[in-house]
Amino acid sequence: MFDPDKPAYYLNPYYLPAAGPVSATIDPATLEKAGVVGEPDADQLAGVIDAVNAAQKDWKQLDAKSRAKILHQVATAIETADLSRCAELMSREMGKPYPDAIGELANCAPIFRYYAEMARDEAGKIAGTTQTGSFQYVRYEPLGVSVHIMPFNFPVLLMCWTVAASLAAGNGCIVKPAPATTLSTLEFMRCFAALPKGLIACVAGGASTARALIDSPRTHAVAFTGSVAAAKSVAMAAAAQLKPAVIEAGGSDPMIITANAPIDVAAAGAVTAAFHLTGQICTSAERFFVVDEIHDRFVEAFARETARLRLGNGLERSEIGPLVSEAARAKVMRLVGDAVGKGAKVVIGGRVPPALQKGWFYEPTILTGCTTDMAIMQEECFGPVASIVRVADLDEALRLANDSPFGLGASIFTTSLEEAMEAADRLEAGMVWVNNPLIDNDALPFGGWKSSGLGRELGRQGLDAFRRSKMVIIDHKPVRQGWWYPYPDEWFRDAGGRKHS
Repeated sequence: MFDPDKPAYYLNPYYLPAAGPVSATIDPATLEKAGVVGEPDADQLAGVIDAVNAAQKDWKQLDAKSRAKILHQVATAIETADLSRCAELMSREMGKPYPDAIGELANCAPIFRYYAEMARDEAGKIAGTTQTGSFQYVRYEPLGVSVHIMPFNFPVLLMCWTVAASLAAGNGCIVKPAPATTLSTLEFMRCFAALPKGLIACVAGGASTARALIDSPRTHAVAFTGSVAAAKSVAMAAAAQLKPAVIEAGGSDPMIITANAPIDVAAAGAVTAAFHLTGQICTSAERFFVVDEIHDRFVEAFARETARLRLGNGLERSEIGPLVSEAARAKVMRLVGDAVGKGAKVVIGGRVPPALQKGWFYEPTILTGCTTDMAIMQEECFGPVASIVRVADLDEALRLANDSPFGLGASIFTTSLEEAMEAADRLEAGMVWVNNPLIDNDALPFGGWKSSGLGRELGRQGLDAFRRSKMVIIDHKPVRQGWWYPYPDEWFRDAGGRKHS
């Protein structure tokens, strides 16, 4: 059983004492200690890598049906486990409201069932032959051991997205959680007990641990979710080892409100898109482009809906918890201050709540009068701030929405099919939502364009990220081919260019 007050790492199915550096995890709502995190030392980390590689050699030999059966057992374990302790740890570690934590965990089982069957169904392709009597096909095989470097905002769900795909492909997995959510991730690992011994591990640590895992010649693929700066470092480290990497690097998602938008629905959707998880979601709507004709009505409705939100400890009745750290709140305050200094108007929020001076709280904030020269329109805020730009029409909204180094997701509210189709066609993002932001689907690829990432999670592409292809050509009735050496004399020309007869 995992004890959050004892430094440990996980090597399926055991929790083992960690011999490396130990640090305390601080509850961002109360600033009290939530537990302790212990990193494995160099010998322990090397032992983990060796153990997962050894287990993977047997796992990759299992037939697809047997692997699928075990992954379904993992899904059943998730569905039947009492995960309230995991959800509570998540709330205490990073401030997530308890209902959101429970909701995250409830979404983990289906991805294992999806990839269990996807890997059985998608194992290769038979091609039309290029030569009579030849059987030609491609088969997919595992890469080996994958490293999963996870963020704090959805520490378990996003881990399951890539771990399920990797396991289904026949790999072993080493998980490195974000330092802020190591305890809840370790607690969840007990759901993997049905897997073969040593096939999955979870180790704490920061950038140095991540680098050691990526640099090891005994790891073979990387999955990362986090900031653009960290993503570039991970991508370069993986590239130096010629290791495939799936990189999800966040964004600053635009939301467009057109003249044909249903105002009340758009306002309610905007509240969730901007402020869910205190705005700490990679696909949060941060930049709003509202057509002049309905701008004032939308802002009024948006502010009215925002005022209904409750702030507080994630273990109490609240939708808006604290930001994950003091540094995260300081960034939000810097960006809001810069915007106000350049002429933006605070409609609601824009301050630390007077009743919540302890902890890293910040009120849900709506800014109007924003312009593209403001830092908040160019950087990822990752906090509870909606920055609104008044635009003349859809064309201007689309142009400004695309004027960003990011390209993860984008949203639009409209009742016009023509506008919806135009936006879906022209928005420069890996995902587009019309009238329903933030939704994902296990069967569809998740990921971004531009600086928002490389590769895809979920769907068939999410499975292919963790396997390699092998072309196979079989001539079941071997014959001597006419194009083999030596060539017939008549194929040659003499020194004068004449063909031999």
